[in-house]
Amino acid sequence: MNNPDIGKLILRLSLGLMLILHGLNKLQHGVGWIDGMLAQHHLPGFLAYGVFIGELVAPLMIIAGYYTRVGAALIVGNMLVAIVLVHMGQIFTLGQQGGWALELQGFYLFTAAALFFLGAGKYAMKN
Repeated sequence: MNNPDIGKLILRLSLGLMLILHGLNKLQHGVGWIDGMLAQHHLPGFLAYGVFIGELVAPLMIIAGYYTRVGAALIVGNMLVAIVLVHMGQIFTLGQQGGWALELQGFYLFTAAALFFLGAGKYAMKN
């Protein structure tokens, strides 16, 4: 069976639902720790609140299929910032189980990039 629109829906739901949980956690517990990391890079602390766009708004856009490419681009940007601020020292390392230390971040980054190029498919509010 060949149904790329179902495949796109599965990608959208997987990425959106998994990433939104990170955003909800930050909504509950705050983003103060991100503020400190931004300060280390001489960036203003208010940028920490951008995580809510990348981990709440963008996943909702992707789940609904509402401007999916925009939501995907926001997630790509969010993940690149997260990798630079938090995970730079792990880019070329393996985790305890032998996988890439950044496989979760890589999943979010590359799935969002794929959705940016694929689009939402027909099961979406608005492409």
